[in-house]
Amino acid sequence: MDRRTLLAAAALGALARPALVRPALAQPGARPVTLVVPFSPGGPTDLIARRLAVSLGEGLGQTVVVENRAGAGGNIGAEFVARSAPDGHTILFGTSGPLAINKMLYPGQPYDPVKDFTPVAPLGRIPNVLAVNAGVPAGNVQELIALAKRQRLSFGSSGNGASSHLAGALFNTMAGTNIEHIPYRGTGPALNDLVAGHVAMVFTDVLTALPHLQGGRVRALGITTAERSAVLPDLPTVAEQGLPGYDASVFFGLVLAANTPDAARERLRATFAAVIGQAEMRKFLESQGMQVAPELTPAALTALMATETDRWARVIREAAVRAD
Repeated sequence: MDRRTLLAAAALGALARPALVRPALAQPGARPVTLVVPFSPGGPTDLIARRLAVSLGEGLGQTVVVENRAGAGGNIGAEFVARSAPDGHTILFGTSGPLAINKMLYPGQPYDPVKDFTPVAPLGRIPNVLAVNAGVPAGNVQELIALAKRQRLSFGSSGNGASSHLAGALFNTMAGTNIEHIPYRGTGPALNDLVAGHVAMVFTDVLTALPHLQGGRVRALGITTAERSAVLPDLPTVAEQGLPGYDASVFFGLVLAANTPDAARERLRATFAAVIGQAEMRKFLESQGMQVAPELTPAALTALMATETDRWARVIREAAVRAD
């Protein structure tokens, strides 16, 4: 066979193979990794993701770029990752919404959080705080429940189907109250109306509420996680105050596209665990109100997603919650 024939045969062989085979995330390399945040820039999820991206990049030996893909309660960014190449180079920094709750709020959701993702590990939870207007005559959760059964009260949220709405719906269900829900377009307007006394109470994240609490314009009655918050260590949980089992927090975790190779997932998981184990990172996360998960494994995230899906499915059904 002459040289010209050999070159022609090689060209035909190249055409018969896939045009590009991308190596999985199994070793350091020059190709960047994308960490998708399914919400707008500037919020608490984005802030934590950007801090994580720097440390993950150092551990992986690759650049980790944060990309915001907001919309539909986190579904747009989640679908993007679900449809990405399963090679470990596109990571979703997921939260309760896209990983557990949205399937009940958005009919026809274009991805399945169980079938379309490979779980890596949970990060933890950020609690809400139950805050009331300074003029509300209730000093604890039991007094608030008694007040709500005597007179008409309302609670504000950042929107229909938001975690702040679901926290209030769960409260009504467990306390046997009928506190009216008033949805706003964001946390800021809801807090403004709380300060003004147009709503009696809100459920909002600890850091957002803190300036208002310190200014005396609103009062905190309880933390919505099972454990107390390091940011407000003296504030008892709602569960401690007569509603055992009450837990209305936002969880965070990393997932990859389904069918990502085990080696790629394990390398990311091990790097993630090492990063979260750093004292400086722990201090930062706690300053953001994060309660770090005790077990950073795929099994722990899988179990968490299942538990949260079951919890909120009942609340959404009983309260007839609909997303904006």
